[in-house]
Amino acid sequence: MITIAVIHGPNLNLLGTREPGVYGSTSLKEINHTLEQLAESLGVNVLCQQSNHEGILVDWLHQAGASYSGVLINAGAYTHTSVAIRDAIAAIQIPVVEVHLSNIHKREEFRHYSYLAPVVIGQICGFGPDSYLLGLRGIIQHLQQHN
Repeated sequence: MITIAVIHGPNLNLLGTREPGVYGSTSLKEINHTLEQLAESLGVNVLCQQSNHEGILVDWLHQAGASYSGVLINAGAYTHTSVAIRDAIAAIQIPVVEVHLSNIHKREEFRHYSYLAPVVIGQICGFGPDSYLLGLRGIIQHLQQHN
């Protein structure tokens, strides 16, 4: 069975209250619940995890590479700063999709560059919580076409 690791990065635990004008009012718990419902309807499993710590995100990517079919990641601000997360994605042999709630290309200039984009199969941004659902559908379709 297809199993996708969903990895949420720093500050995403504050969704629903953190800058709702940018990130919306949906909580991380609600996003995870909606992802779990979609996954069930599509006949796949998801495991959702969140950490504010870069090293933990790297560890989870390594574990996913050994145990999961793919990864959906919102690395938050680490998207724009972390070579370590980029290298962890490049090192694992499973597809990874990068997601963002906001359109990072319409925000501050420092958010326009993603260290992850060159090593993921795709990037989805700007659709709020639906970015995760689109990302899940995309990675499942990719896995089905390549297996």
